[in-house]
Amino acid sequence: MFQIWQILTIVLVSVAVALTLAHALELPGKLRLDKETYVTVQTIYYPGFTIGAVFGEFGAMLATLVLLVLTPFGSAAFWFTLSALVSLLIMHGLYWAFTHPVNKFWLKDQQLAGAGAAFFAVGGETGAKWNDRDWASARDQWEHSHVARAVFALLALIALVTAATV
Repeated sequence: MFQIWQILTIVLVSVAVALTLAHALELPGKLRLDKETYVTVQTIYYPGFTIGAVFGEFGAMLATLVLLVLTPFGSAAFWFTLSALVSLLIMHGLYWAFTHPVNKFWLKDQQLAGAGAAFFAVGGETGAKWNDRDWASARDQWEHSHVARAVFALLALIALVTAATV
């Protein structure tokens, strides 16, 4: 059962890695886009990436926490699993601190409903920091936050695979 949980956790963290790495790898191309094209492209992400984040990020954090509880305290696997959980928490914190406010800015003129409206309502008002004239600073924060998130997701995956092999 323990090994099955390790595999499930690694798969869920791999989803989180895939999502963040996809954004990070788009960075060079997206920096070449003008404002109108960039803003149009941004809105295509939200439905699929939101679903992926629920399973990939929340699922990964929950599975890693359960795995940590199941791992013998003080073992090398425990410390690697703990470092994976910390990396995932940092990755998730980066989303709320840097990515989510920009998402709200991009979506300020969109009519959202249901779960999407509820999710993007979290975090209070956004938009005071950016306006349509300085959209590039919002873009840069969004793009670079995803690079940082990808680094922490990869660190978590490496730690979990290491924990499974020690």
